[in-house]
Amino acid sequence: MSARRTVDRALNAWGLLVIAFLFTPIAVIVAYSFNTGRLLASWEGFGLDAYSSALANDDILSAVSVSVRSAAGAAVIAVVLGTLCGYALARHPGSRVGRLVTVLLALVLVTPEIVSGVALLPWFVSLGVDWNVTVFNSGWVRLVVAHSLFSTAVVTFLVRARAQGMDPSLEEAAADLYTPPLRRFRSITLPLLLPSVLAGGLMAFTLSLDNTIISAFVQVSGSTPWPVYVFSAVRAGLRPELAAMSAVMLLLTLAALTAVALVLRRVGGSKDAVNALSGVH
Repeated sequence: MSARRTVDRALNAWGLLVIAFLFTPIAVIVAYSFNTGRLLASWEGFGLDAYSSALANDDILSAVSVSVRSAAGAAVIAVVLGTLCGYALARHPGSRVGRLVTVLLALVLVTPEIVSGVALLPWFVSLGVDWNVTVFNSGWVRLVVAHSLFSTAVVTFLVRARAQGMDPSLEEAAADLYTPPLRRFRSITLPLLLPSVLAGGLMAFTLSLDNTIISAFVQVSGSTPWPVYVFSAVRAGLRPELAAMSAVMLLLTLAALTAVALVLRRVGGSKDAVNALSGVH
């Protein structure tokens, strides 16, 4: 028993060290965002100058706005397409089309981002110039489409895993009561899939928000997202206002995580939750 307790303590200590190793850089950036110095490396005092400078910098605000709007657009597209695709794959797992779609989505996930970026850039240029589809000349549209490609794959696999664990008797009972398919999906299936849909949407949002490689390829002048802006700005020196805005975006991400966690806690996966959401009694 003593040896087992020693092993447990050692594993707990190791886990704490790993957590500290992962989160210490984030804590350092947040702490240095209150630096009043010109550069992040030289601490000159504590203050909110970096935050006021960041909020007054039009380039920083524009980059953050582009990132948030493109992440939101990519998340919406990924949730809609991923939910439908994941549910279809769960209900028809053995079909040839289903297996082909699964392989294609898996390829999207494992393809290096540098390859995706190189492939997407000439495609967007061809659509916007050669085919005169002017909408693809917009940097925001390019970012949304590019980010939604791999985000859709993530949402699809999350929803498929959830749908495979659902009890089909609930949908069958609704069908026996002559419930129309659309209403059956809205009242029974969607509430059961809601945890995975919310988790997939949040993951799609965060994946788009911090994507740098693909964004660097598909962006156009005037629509530079925040990661690309930071990557370009640090070459001249890491300024405190960059750390300040990063801390703000971290706070927004944590708030989104908290909101989703509260929703998932209220929804759960029980029949009571389904009844509460769908109004079926």
